[in-house]
Amino acid sequence: MEQAMADSRHAAHPALVLFALAVGAFAIGTTEFAAMSLLPFFARDLGIDTPTAGHAISAYALGVVAGAPVIAAFGARLPRRTLLIGLMAVFAVANGLSALSPSYHWMLLFRFLSGLPHGAYFGVAALVAASLVPPERRAQAIARMFAGLTVATIIGVPVANWMGQALGWRWGFAVVAVLALATVTLVGLHAPRDRGDPAASPMRELTALQRPQVWLTLLTGAIGFGGLFAVYTYVASTMIEVTHVSESYVPLVLSIFGVGLTLGNLASAWLADRSLPRTVIGLLLWNVVVLALFPLMAGNLWTLALIIFLIGAGGGLGTPIQARLMDVAGEAQTLAAALHHSAFNIANALGPWLGGLSIAAGYGLVSTGWIGSALALGGLGVFLLSLALERRTARLAVVPCE
Repeated sequence: MEQAMADSRHAAHPALVLFALAVGAFAIGTTEFAAMSLLPFFARDLGIDTPTAGHAISAYALGVVAGAPVIAAFGARLPRRTLLIGLMAVFAVANGLSALSPSYHWMLLFRFLSGLPHGAYFGVAALVAASLVPPERRAQAIARMFAGLTVATIIGVPVANWMGQALGWRWGFAVVAVLALATVTLVGLHAPRDRGDPAASPMRELTALQRPQVWLTLLTGAIGFGGLFAVYTYVASTMIEVTHVSESYVPLVLSIFGVGLTLGNLASAWLADRSLPRTVIGLLLWNVVVLALFPLMAGNLWTLALIIFLIGAGGGLGTPIQARLMDVAGEAQTLAAALHHSAFNIANALGPWLGGLSIAAGYGLVSTGWIGSALALGGLGVFLLSLALERRTARLAVVPCE
């Protein structure tokens, strides 16, 4: 593996490879978040109500959860460059078909197909990014690839939403298909030509699931990230019903969230390359605090914008969790890296669901902050358990045999 990493560093210019991978991340981030803002438009056009149209969002998330482990396990033997090109080609076709959906049921199918390559792409792209640089800069390389997704929340989502309003919702998906095709071209031109791993197999990849540390790291992300989504999902409703501001301010505040997410991603990677465990602990504690402050700051637009920026910064947790999975997965790198995004989408379902239960119970929209803080605290507990078990295993390994 070390020789393969050395070959990657010398075979391609890291900046060009990372840019190519980031374009794919930008395309995925745009369609994942913009679909929510386009929901009222395709609901009206397809003749369905808004809650029913929301199933298209769930279908995409289900595709991510289902596709990540299956594609990673069966594609581990392929050259990573080939796998990335194939995944983005499928992603381009599926989003193009989403733009042409003639009915609600076809829309569900095409959104599910669009989600299938998502997790595997990010998992493989993270491995390629890490292979381009020395180990002490691994997290920063991963963060630069992930920056495509975070920048999508600042630029891609508003542009797709504007196109949906000005030209029709179908253009919001069509532009993602074009971005995916651009990624195919850029990866084909710049990604290192690796030989693949002939020893890889689905069974070897599945060995990752035998490692408790893999499960605990995934659980840290699935629970700890849920808090961010508990708040983010209901930000627009909170602004209108609690902060009492015009709907026109919603895109601005969501962009502020994206700026926080981008800066948090880059800062957390720099810190993780120096101490990964402390970075994860620090970010989870950060999320516990800022999410708990959300109910206190949601009544004023200026304080709301500030706390949304700080909550976005806490989203930098993703890169250290991805790096942690690489450390604990052994030889099953592809599956473990892809499963990170299955866990991320579980968080995307868990947070809004629990937040919705709190709202429905009469605790109000701002109660999502308390739910989010509790989830971040739960993620911290899981991670501390992971570290305690890791230290115990290390101590037992050095006890001399009598």
